[in-house]
Amino acid sequence: MTQPSVILATASYDHTIRFWEAKSGRCYRTIQYPDSHINRLEITPDKRFLAAAGNPHIRLFDVNSNSPQPVMSYDSHTNNVMAVGFQCDGNWMYSGSEDGTVKIWDLRAPGCQREYESRAAVNTVVLHPNQTELISGDQNGNIRVWDLTANSCSCELVPEVDTAVRSLTVMWDGSLVVAANNHGTCYVWRLLRGTQSMTNFEPLHKLQAHKGYILKCLLSPEFCEPQRYLATASADNTVKIWNVDGFTLEKTLIGHQRWVWDCVFSVDGAYLITASSDTTARLWNMSTGEEIKVYQGHHKATVCCALHDGAEPSPS
Repeated sequence: MTQPSVILATASYDHTIRFWEAKSGRCYRTIQYPDSHINRLEITPDKRFLAAAGNPHIRLFDVNSNSPQPVMSYDSHTNNVMAVGFQCDGNWMYSGSEDGTVKIWDLRAPGCQREYESRAAVNTVVLHPNQTELISGDQNGNIRVWDLTANSCSCELVPEVDTAVRSLTVMWDGSLVVAANNHGTCYVWRLLRGTQSMTNFEPLHKLQAHKGYILKCLLSPEFCEPQRYLATASADNTVKIWNVDGFTLEKTLIGHQRWVWDCVFSVDGAYLITASSDTTARLWNMSTGEEIKVYQGHHKATVCCALHDGAEPSPS
């Protein structure tokens, strides 16, 4: 099978993962996933594998094969895996789980390489663009920075006590971090390099984005420059697009009938894909706010999506 230039995958409470032709909306491959529901999908930087985070394992599937079997399973979490992602060269994977831990996995060796204790269910983990710090958010409202070089927690923040941090996102150049919580609020910090290697958080903005839960927040990618956007997907069935310059509301994407769980930008920031409890995923034009395509095929809530439409990374 030749590799499609655009890889779009969705996962649903119907225990399937689906791969879609982004332009036509045709589902060309379905993987049955009977063991658990899936919380998060992520595609490796080289587009070869799709990671599915379930309960309590992470499974890696070959994007270019028709095999329903995973090529690898990562099994040392003991509860729902809520976050998964990859280092930029694809050498290692990170994960966060409701078991209260953040883990690092070397993709070239079996087993978990490192583990950090958050002492509360971890809902979200992002990798700083410097590739040496992981930032996690948990159910008790803590945000922690894990310094991979020093192998320790270098910073702790609690934007709102006892309010779960649902989603974290970092600007591609490492200048901003945004945390979204269960009260519909986004906290924005400037990230400053301190005199040590440690990152300092300088409060920049508090945005009351939605009345309901924010389930996902996401900053736009590098090739979207000079425009910088923040997307917030919510339990109020909408996705809002904010201009990062002043955090003014640019657009509200209206079309989903139920909670919007996940969203992902195209590599140039011109499009956004969203996943919703209404069983669909949708493709939106960012400049007009119009819905271009509906991906229909799941028969229960579609809770996560992953997209890789970038060029192949050059071999290092």
